Amino acid sequence: MDASNLSRRRFLQTSGALLLGAASLQSRLAQAQQDIDTLFTAPGGNIDWQRVRQQFTFTDDAVPMNAANLCPSFRVVAEHVSAMTADIDKDCSFNNRARFADFLEDARNRVADQLNVSADEVALVRNTSEANNIINNGLSLERGDEVIVWDENHPTNHVAWQVRAARYGFTLTVIPTPVDVTAEQLVDAFVSQFSDRTRVLALTHVSNVSGIKLPVAELVAAAHARGIFVHLDGAQTWGAMDLDLRALGVDAYTASAHKWFMGPKEVGLLYVREPVQARIWPGVVASGWGSGVETRQRGARKFESLGQRDDAALAALGLTARIHDNIGLMRTEQRIVALSQRLKSGVQALGIPLVTPYEPSLSFGVCIVAVADGGAGGLANRLYAEHGIAGAGTGGLRLCPGIYNTEEHVDRAIAGIKELWQV
Repeated sequence: MDASNLSRRRFLQTSGALLLGAASLQSRLAQAQQDIDTLFTAPGGNIDWQRVRQQFTFTDDAVPMNAANLCPSFRVVAEHVSAMTADIDKDCSFNNRARFADFLEDARNRVADQLNVSADEVALVRNTSEANNIINNGLSLERGDEVIVWDENHPTNHVAWQVRAARYGFTLTVIPTPVDVTAEQLVDAFVSQFSDRTRVLALTHVSNVSGIKLPVAELVAAAHARGIFVHLDGAQTWGAMDLDLRALGVDAYTASAHKWFMGPKEVGLLYVREPVQARIWPGVVASGWGSGVETRQRGARKFESLGQRDDAALAALGLTARIHDNIGLMRTEQRIVALSQRLKSGVQALGIPLVTPYEPSLSFGVCIVAVADGGAGGLANRLYAEHGIAGAGTGGLRLCPGIYNTEEHVDRAIAGIKELWQV
């Protein structure tokens, strides 16, 4: 029996044992974490991507290639969520659930280390949408102030600002994507609109409708030189890119574990840089906040006062982070770039135009094929029904390969596109 199957059997034994003895949950979780360290490594310490593929339950009849919307969870993560949920259902007392606080802090610390920030700057909320709205509603803005957004921002980082501007009377300036997509043009499109009234620059790291990757570090430097708060929606980069939020310099960053992070559902990330935390009011105040205006929670934890949470999902986030540590964030980034470039090269070879820039410096894992006359949804449905590749009709035919995809999956998608375009 090879190492991956042995680790798989040991993990299943561990998960089943969780149902038998709640008192030893923490020790069995520790054993499962140790087993993870052998799941993906091939001889010589390299990552075996076929072995990574085996850690997901989908079949090749329905291949997910839409990470911009939803990814499958690692098999061991999904199983652990189920096992810990069963443990809570067996004993939902405060006494039993108190142990989950340790799992939550372990997850927070692991995520913070991966992003090169402090644990006190990380809040674990429910998803990117909630995290974006915490920033949107938490900053004090008034009539005469200006917020600048990108026209390709996700609605929770665009329409949400429109709604708030209508309520409070500040100005919202929407920056269109330049016709010539270069790093210089992208930077100038935003910086040229900065004024003495600009208070917030709200960006999306990688667009889910074009696949364009913004030059974030340059935009942050220019904004901070004018005293502008920078918020970054990282839904398309967390778990896919080797991120250093300290180096990027953003004031706030948001993401979801159910996308490229391949973790539990309804767990989201909100990073708020320590010096600006006091500027942001929480959107929800619930049990755990404290008994007065001043919260008893430390740092960004004040944004986690959201009422009853899914303790099992939050606990499994730490397990997911350990998997990412085992694979290596840079290796993950390189794999996604390689798969997306393979996909774009194959489409270009067919003579079919791309919405997404070909150059990796201007794009990342979101790949969008140009489709005329609003037919993208139908093509996405046919690609799934006839070729078993699950994409989306967003901005065109959107395909976003993750590390659970193989070269064969990508080549099948290209072959499917060729066949569909010939009809």
